[in-house]
Amino acid sequence: MLEQWDNSRDYHSFANTEQVCVKHLSLMLDVDFAAKQLTGQVELNLNYLDDNTSELMLDLRDITIFNVTTTADQALEYAIDKEDEILGQRLCIKLDSSVSSVKIHYATTPEAQGLQWLTPAQTSGKKLPFLFSQSQPINARSWIPLQDTPKARITFDAVINAPKGMRAVMSAMNDATAALDGRFSFTMEKAMPTHLLAIAVGDLAFGRLGARTGVYAEPEVVESAVAEFEDTESMVEVAESLLGPYPWGRYDMIVLPPSFPFGGMENPRLAFMTPTLIAGDKSLVSTVAHELAHSWTGNLVSNATWRDLWLNEGFTTYFTNRIVEKVFGKELAELEVVLEYGRLKEAIESTELHAQTLPANMQTQDPNEAFNRFTYDKASMFVHDLEKRLGRVAFDKFLYQYVQAFAFEAITTETFVEYAKKTLLVEHSELITEVELLGWIYGEGMPEWFIAPTSNSLDKVTEALSAFEAGHAAAADLNTTGWLVHHWQYFLTNLPEVVSHDQLKALDAAFSLTVSTNAEIACDWYKVAIRNGYSDVLPAVSDYLVKIGRGKFVKPLYAELLKAGFDGQIKNIYALAREGYHPSIVVMLDAQLKAVV
Repeated sequence: MLEQWDNSRDYHSFANTEQVCVKHLSLMLDVDFAAKQLTGQVELNLNYLDDNTSELMLDLRDITIFNVTTTADQALEYAIDKEDEILGQRLCIKLDSSVSSVKIHYATTPEAQGLQWLTPAQTSGKKLPFLFSQSQPINARSWIPLQDTPKARITFDAVINAPKGMRAVMSAMNDATAALDGRFSFTMEKAMPTHLLAIAVGDLAFGRLGARTGVYAEPEVVESAVAEFEDTESMVEVAESLLGPYPWGRYDMIVLPPSFPFGGMENPRLAFMTPTLIAGDKSLVSTVAHELAHSWTGNLVSNATWRDLWLNEGFTTYFTNRIVEKVFGKELAELEVVLEYGRLKEAIESTELHAQTLPANMQTQDPNEAFNRFTYDKASMFVHDLEKRLGRVAFDKFLYQYVQAFAFEAITTETFVEYAKKTLLVEHSELITEVELLGWIYGEGMPEWFIAPTSNSLDKVTEALSAFEAGHAAAADLNTTGWLVHHWQYFLTNLPEVVSHDQLKALDAAFSLTVSTNAEIACDWYKVAIRNGYSDVLPAVSDYLVKIGRGKFVKPLYAELLKAGFDGQIKNIYALAREGYHPSIVVMLDAQLKAVV
């Protein structure tokens, strides 16, 4: 079945990158909060790979095109066709060899899936509106007409006109001292994938973390963000010791409003972060390490198509663990790998076998579905296995050389396999065979030789679980002194499927789980309570789902509510929450909940 696919082709883009490639784009955009619209132009500089090329194919979704011209403002013939529910539309522009660049005058629409427009009431300050983008995987095409494929790496410059008194920032070099006079200029001179294009506009303050690190956030949030992320500069130094100098100049972050649908997004020079990471005790900052790790594995060496996402996320998840180990200690690093494998086990039980490979073979499906436990956690287990086989010193050498070999390139799974055959299988033939290498990458499920990770740190949690399940210890008698968030997550996710209401009430009374301010603990607790019909948590679940828009939390909680038959509650909660969710999450939740809403 899979042999029909051309593994070098990006099935999620209309772009004809093999004939003509956009190498640089220049943006000039006006930000209109009243109309929920970006209006302006993009100029695309072209590099012809085929001298006979007479057309430029671009990706488009929910964008109004006013005209297309040359740099000299000569009109170019164009057509919009090939509408697709997932991909959007194809913009086909007629070319001749004299056209070195094209200008497209356009406006986004309020429905653009890559942009979220928030009212003042949906922000922390309640005074000014807020805009932010989310381009990955294929939403850049909803706010810029372009070749929206990770194969087409671009540099860019931009001028953004925003309301006076507000700050605009982008995935480029940002100036924290820039005057709030309504005009902001940006330059990104290093080639990056188009899904890393990013913009945010709002009431933003800046907090310094280190010589080349800092965090933007609303003024009400920035102080707590600085305290939570104060170890970022140390993380950069650790990452550099493994994979070489940080390649992007600065590593700044921005803490977005709670509707941001992900934990983080690795936009270079401006990583996007969810406020749910600010737990007050640094217990969730491994996400900061993850987005930083992407600076090498994902941003520097990129997946050529969304089938190859595992090259991005698998290596990054592994690399994150190495940063966490160095900065926060081996115990925390081991705990994170064990929890990672726990998530993977759940996915193995609920996913068809043919979908349990590292390449995400979903060429005709929504590329959002590629972001699963196999492209993240199974791929990470593969990289951990390589380290275990080679030994850390030899593996670190391989990892460094791999990143340097493909710096600023987009590669396929098959490119990696060929590289590994020439390096790993030659230099370490006694430690790994081609059968084992290909078994990990293309095999379904987990290899028969795989040994699950463990951590002695979880022994105390296992004892507590056993005593509680057997009725030998009441909830109030459990010794949870010194438990980290990871211990609590392990405890909650390993409770029996069926837990009595008396037991749930006792756990809640002893540990105040329903009102936990840690988003991870709260979500895991709510899932246990909901599946057991414990309706006491429903008011808190409603508040949680209205306040937080992170897909990792909201999608499984709605799924549990559906399975438990809380249809009426879903209808009421979703009516309150939907307007505050990011458009990309709304699309998924509308489909997930269509039977009840």
